[in-house]
Amino acid sequence: MAVDPRKQTSLHCLYYWAEQTPDNVYLTQPYPDGRVEDITWKQAADQVSRMAGYLMSLDLPDRSNIGLLGKNSAYWILADLAIWAAGHVSVPLYPTLNGETAAYILEHSEARLLFLGKMDGTADGWNDIKGSLPADLPIISLPLSPRDDTPKWLDIIAEQEPAKPRMPDPDDLATIVYTSGSTGRPKGVMHSFRNMISVADGLQQLFPVSSEERMLSYLPLAHVAERAAVETQSLYFGFHLYFANSLDTFQEDLQRARPTLFFSVPRLWMKFYLGVNAKLPPKKQKLLFNIPILNSVVKKKVLRQLGLDHCRAALTGAAPLSAEIVSWYRNLGLELLEVYGMSENFGYSHANRPGQARAGYVGMANPGVEHRIGEGGEVQVRSPGQMLGYYKNEEKTREDLTDDGFLKTGDMGEIDNQGFLRITGRVKDLFKTSKGKYVVPVPIENRFNHPHAEVVCVAGANQPQPCLMVLLSEEARDELERGADRSELEQELAAELDAVNAACEAHEKVAFVVVVKEPWTMENGMLTPTMKIKRNVIEDFYNNRMEDWFARNSKVVWEF
Repeated sequence: MAVDPRKQTSLHCLYYWAEQTPDNVYLTQPYPDGRVEDITWKQAADQVSRMAGYLMSLDLPDRSNIGLLGKNSAYWILADLAIWAAGHVSVPLYPTLNGETAAYILEHSEARLLFLGKMDGTADGWNDIKGSLPADLPIISLPLSPRDDTPKWLDIIAEQEPAKPRMPDPDDLATIVYTSGSTGRPKGVMHSFRNMISVADGLQQLFPVSSEERMLSYLPLAHVAERAAVETQSLYFGFHLYFANSLDTFQEDLQRARPTLFFSVPRLWMKFYLGVNAKLPPKKQKLLFNIPILNSVVKKKVLRQLGLDHCRAALTGAAPLSAEIVSWYRNLGLELLEVYGMSENFGYSHANRPGQARAGYVGMANPGVEHRIGEGGEVQVRSPGQMLGYYKNEEKTREDLTDDGFLKTGDMGEIDNQGFLRITGRVKDLFKTSKGKYVVPVPIENRFNHPHAEVVCVAGANQPQPCLMVLLSEEARDELERGADRSELEQELAAELDAVNAACEAHEKVAFVVVVKEPWTMENGMLTPTMKIKRNVIEDFYNNRMEDWFARNSKVVWEF
């Protein structure tokens, strides 16, 4: 199969569905006051054409870079499309950025204008960002924007006549996606429209997707994972896209959407898993799941309470998820498929296929993708979604690509005889103990699975042995704060440590587990916007405590 010529870019897709199914609802946006807005394909195309007309009237230079800042909303996607329809390039910014990084991206990208969307300063970086925006940068406020002193989207489209969109060539630059940056300054990854649509082209060869699907968009659209899995797919296949209002209403938003396809990241799959464990402890699950008559009833009830009982397939990516957790979901009856990709190939690299999934592996190469293991065990990939390069950084582009055009992923991996890829760690994550032995942290982290462990990080550079820091689930932390006895939990963590160490070589054996006090969040910089740990930030934060922890000579160290 190949890309439908009538849908050769995301913008072509919008107008295709506006013509084919004008009255079908495309976007459903909830509001803090409880109101829910439905936007049809015809209405979406009309608003995009009107905003494109307004942008054209500003006489910006051709192919100008335009910033897009805000949490996910229907209007985020409409703004993205309007930027393209006016002949410009979109530059999304994570809503959780700090002010310094946001200012850097706007300056580095030479943004001529900023669309400012859903922000409130509570679960985002608005309070820090607002003082860092260039004073001379024009701003257009989308609905739910924190600014009311700028031109507003709804006012503009009410007055502006629709313009004929400037339909792009597939090879035109569409967007510059700045990496979430677990280290150093973010890099601007340039993607063409062809790169972006390759994801939909690949998916239609792997999995039957139709206009009857439903998805919920809540992971940051500024990241390629959500842009590829949700925005691009919904536009190409013409299905209904729902949005979440807030973390507090997430379950309600999920129940409204009843997604048939669902994409999430390991941190959230873990939170769902821990939430189920809090209500239905693992021992009770094991008992109920083994009773033939109750088995399917209980599992369906669990999926219904998660809001995933209509889900045909679910994807997990952006970071490793342990094989044990993947198997738990699959045992529930949810086809959880691990996928793999990077900002540099628009997330189009590897995926597990329905009915052919292997827990612990990120799947086989997607259609059109080539893969190999290079020097030092590094995974190298050549993909139809591969970037045009890094914006204003040819040196880094040359550094990250081989002479024959493969992307150096920075991940270490193994490819088995069936073509399945297993990620074994990050090249830069390796560290040496004081004995001069290398430790690869990711496999150790993946083996540590306790029902109350939300996220873990193995550290210990220049120490005699590695140690493992664990952030407990919110429920477990709350119970301990209310004075719950921690002796049983301590015994369980120690037992889990013994089980992990049994599979480790001598120099990798973890000396102790540290139960940390400080939550790891995007706001305090310990997680990326896709909820991966920022290993260097976490290590720096705890580095001066290592000596004390080792001196305690205890299997489990408590920070509180």
